[in-house]
Amino acid sequence: MNKIEVDNLDLFYGDFQALKNINFTLVNREVAALIGPSGCGKSTFLRILNRMNDLIPSCRITGKVFIDGEDIFGSMDVTELRTRVGMVFQKPNPFNMSVFDNVAYGRRMQGVKDKRVLADIVETSLKKAALWEEVKDRLKKPATALSGGQQQRLCIARSIAMEPEIILMDEPTSALDPIATGRIEDLIGELKREYTIVLVTHAMHQASRVSTKTAFFLLGELVEYNDTKEVFTKPQDKRTEDYISGRFG
Repeated sequence: MNKIEVDNLDLFYGDFQALKNINFTLVNREVAALIGPSGCGKSTFLRILNRMNDLIPSCRITGKVFIDGEDIFGSMDVTELRTRVGMVFQKPNPFNMSVFDNVAYGRRMQGVKDKRVLADIVETSLKKAALWEEVKDRLKKPATALSGGQQQRLCIARSIAMEPEIILMDEPTSALDPIATGRIEDLIGELKREYTIVLVTHAMHQASRVSTKTAFFLLGELVEYNDTKEVFTKPQDKRTEDYISGRFG
């Protein structure tokens, strides 16, 4: 069974159609990179997968989106969906609290009170986010004192702490320097052993390095979607070839 399945999806903001007849599938523990020029619908599509577009009053969606065969617009509780589908944003957005409390926050909100259980969750999540060794002696310090790259890995740890099945990443390295970017890319390589990941990126080399599938969006259409190697070496659509080769975008 596909982990994610999107059937004939259209999305409108008022009268403007932002996504047109999108069909997309992704199996468990694969990484899909969404590429395309600014404003082509990548982030809009990403936000559908945990229903963040619900927060926009003018947004209207037709079509179906399934997680493990369950319609996310059916009877599925939105809070449950956002627990199962974590989100990491373009700019690191740690809460104004300690490193420990950032990671523990979501589980505390779910009612976990046992300090030892929380400590285990925090340690495990920080280890999975490749941050534990750097912050294990600074858990009570403000998260905002961390570097940008560390803050982004903290946000990934915060997502992991909720035990998601899917992690959405919206240009997670665009605000980071090359060294921090490399660490996040290495981390994605580790995380795909346990999680299904959908990643929006403007960096062609990043898409080719970290993803198993690549989707090329243009003007709200999913122009091409295939194995990453195929998309980058033998694109089926001239528009994909032109974008990858830098002729536009």
